[in-house]
Amino acid sequence: MHVHSGVVPTKSRAWHHLCRGHTSVPSTALQWNCFTQLPFLSAREIQGFNMHVGTSLHLGRKGGLGYGLLVQVKMRPMDRGLRLEVVVPFLGKYRPFVGRCCQRCTPKSWKSFFHKHLTSLGFCNVIKITEENTRYRGWLVRRLCYFLAVADWKLGADTHRNLLERIFHNKRVQEIVSQRVSQGKGDAPPVSRTQWMRKIQGILCQMQSSLSPFLLRFCHWVLLKLLNQMFLSVVLHKGKLEMVHKAAQLPDVPMVFLSTHKSQLDGLLLPLLLASQGLGLPRVTWEYKAYTVKHRALLTRLGGVFLPPGVEQTSDSEVGALSRAVLASYVQELLLSRRALLIFLEEPFSDVPLQRSASSREWLSLVLDVLHAGAVPDVTIVPVGLAYDVAPDANRREQKNRTEPLSLWTLLWTICRAACRGFGCVRVDFAQPFSLQEYIANNLFRHDRSGKPLEDILLPELLGKCCSVLDCEKVERRSPGPPSAVALTAEQQTLVDSLSLHALNAGVSCSPIMAVGIMSALLLHKHREGVFLSRLMQDFAGLTEEILLHNYDVGFSGQVRDVVLHALFLLRRCVSLHRLSLGDVLVAPKRTEAAVLELSHHSAALLPVFTQEAVGVCAINALLVELLPFLGSPEQLRDVVLVQEELHNKVLTLVQLLPRDVVLRQPCQSVYCYCQVVLDKLIQSGLLVAEEVPSDRLVCDTTQRRFTENPLWKVMDDFGDSDSDGGEEGSKRCFRVSQTEPCSSLFVFLGCLLGPLPKTLERAAAFLWGLEGPQPESQYLEKLHQFLLRKAKEDSSFECANRTLAAIATHIFRDLGVLREQPGPAEPILHLSEVFIARENQEKLEKFIQQFVYL
Repeated sequence: MHVHSGVVPTKSRAWHHLCRGHTSVPSTALQWNCFTQLPFLSAREIQGFNMHVGTSLHLGRKGGLGYGLLVQVKMRPMDRGLRLEVVVPFLGKYRPFVGRCCQRCTPKSWKSFFHKHLTSLGFCNVIKITEENTRYRGWLVRRLCYFLAVADWKLGADTHRNLLERIFHNKRVQEIVSQRVSQGKGDAPPVSRTQWMRKIQGILCQMQSSLSPFLLRFCHWVLLKLLNQMFLSVVLHKGKLEMVHKAAQLPDVPMVFLSTHKSQLDGLLLPLLLASQGLGLPRVTWEYKAYTVKHRALLTRLGGVFLPPGVEQTSDSEVGALSRAVLASYVQELLLSRRALLIFLEEPFSDVPLQRSASSREWLSLVLDVLHAGAVPDVTIVPVGLAYDVAPDANRREQKNRTEPLSLWTLLWTICRAACRGFGCVRVDFAQPFSLQEYIANNLFRHDRSGKPLEDILLPELLGKCCSVLDCEKVERRSPGPPSAVALTAEQQTLVDSLSLHALNAGVSCSPIMAVGIMSALLLHKHREGVFLSRLMQDFAGLTEEILLHNYDVGFSGQVRDVVLHALFLLRRCVSLHRLSLGDVLVAPKRTEAAVLELSHHSAALLPVFTQEAVGVCAINALLVELLPFLGSPEQLRDVVLVQEELHNKVLTLVQLLPRDVVLRQPCQSVYCYCQVVLDKLIQSGLLVAEEVPSDRLVCDTTQRRFTENPLWKVMDDFGDSDSDGGEEGSKRCFRVSQTEPCSSLFVFLGCLLGPLPKTLERAAAFLWGLEGPQPESQYLEKLHQFLLRKAKEDSSFECANRTLAAIATHIFRDLGVLREQPGPAEPILHLSEVFIARENQEKLEKFIQQFVYL
């Protein structure tokens, strides 16, 4: 049974027949028509190709949450066609309910809006408007259904008409006015009320404008038409929509949507989706410097809000103080009017998941300040996850001038080009809403102030001076930025960071994995040299099963053959197909810079699914690299037995080295518990096998005891001896790496999935050898990026040569104490610390990072 129209390569009658949920699909060009634009093979040639092995994914529903059962089917060639034979169904893995809020931080919200109380079933295509979406029926209505539906949407009330007056009488603004009057000189004329109102109005005009209902409805009608040309479907789960509707009915409680950010289209798509489903039109936060004046003027008329430039440019001047006061007052009035606010948490054009933007922290601090002031009783936080098959503006990610403002004409030209090219499907998911008041109360109660900088945790072990305590919380250093609109204490700033990370983790966990992401990961990290199409379909089905087993959803349904061909069609610029004399098709990814970068960007969507296993694989690789010089040949690594304590130590080292955003560690989860979960995941996936070690076996154990004498596994292990002493040498728990073919293949895939980041860190450490004197941060990043590009051209590893990874490496080296920064006239100045000026310590740094690079 097919859940939604999420996978349709073309808009032929057969594909629509498939998407409407029919179990029998006509045997027309449905199987192969998505290949008509691919090189080397025509549609007729591919139709003559006999499939040796194929699979099907039949995703059904259960409990209203799109549960689905995976069924594997073998296709055998016969004289008169293909015969389908059901082999073995997958282990009954249903589509999970994703996006639950944290039970530890918000236990009351975790019980509310639960999915068992939902009555709506299935999915809906938001951009598919019929006469059923209107109040009328008839032949003419079917032709004008888009116009009539948009005209009936309830956009919600705008902010108060006397907004300017209310902001002027706000407490913060009045403090600025009184302070200005008290500091004024006797000869200077007093500033009148009219002049103050003009200044406030000028700041408000830079932030927002009054909504234009006609322009809103016209733009939404045009956008619906364009979305139908650009995408096959924009899918939304009805049950999760009902959950948000239930949360919106709370009296006097505004809603704040915290969304992931995958494309510049998100700021237009999400308001249209919320307005079409009766949730009202939210105010959308946009980046001020990313758009030109005309573009900003249009966005403000459509509900966009910007941080005023005075907040970023000045600190103690009158303009800066007044801008911050007006901004805080505006957010307070916005929430008082129960107008929803949409905040994007991620940096735009980021190639690595979970890169939080600085502006999102600013907006969240403003929301927290309104709640602390008692202006509203509570705020409902709704994380949002977005997933594209292919984002429309993906080609802008690696442009050198991507930091330049986006003009209105550039946007229109991009939309026109996107309308002529298909981008697959879009999936929007809401995570479970939770109470901000409850989150604050629980986090302040559990707030731990015993943290250490990364320099104090890892630097002694890196230099070999002493063994540091690794199982302590890492305090990540914040770069000095512009003054905040509200004065927050260090504890409140930590609360803002943990809230943004919590919401972003929830948004990423509820975001489904699209077919293009799975296909890109297989081609880039498993079959870089090429693969037969029949084998590719088997690996695609196996990886889909692993994703569902990890409690993540997928954004497609249907036969694997059709899904794979759909993904290859969308990746046609990155792959080449070759028909072989054996009757199979060879799929080979291209090695060009553009192709590798695009595949790397799409495959990054799988990193949150397998992050913990990938961290564990890189830690195992570090242990094996240390042991390799003492062995006669690499084949002897198969007999190596790993001690849990040593493996735990390596995992801790890598987790502390990488940013919390990358390793997906919740703020309420300690680093020790995270590492325990990593080991559990390795055992559950079969990569590690417990083993009793005879006296003649080689055991990898070089660490000293740094944790409790009785580890948690000693208490919870049902198979252990209760009378054994945890401190004795013979009672150590040991593992070996599984040597079976599926586990070995998964081991390599996971190592390559996280591999670009450690490899970039290794090359960034080699870049320090030629660093010449202090230089501005932007200049340092540009030189590092050029160095990474030169290295990537040697082995076609262009996935390690993007600006996002270069920025992450710089941030890690700053936290580690490798780089020091000092204030500059326009931006920070970076230079090597006194410790790493010595070439010997630079070699130690490179060797320390190199152990985690999977080879």
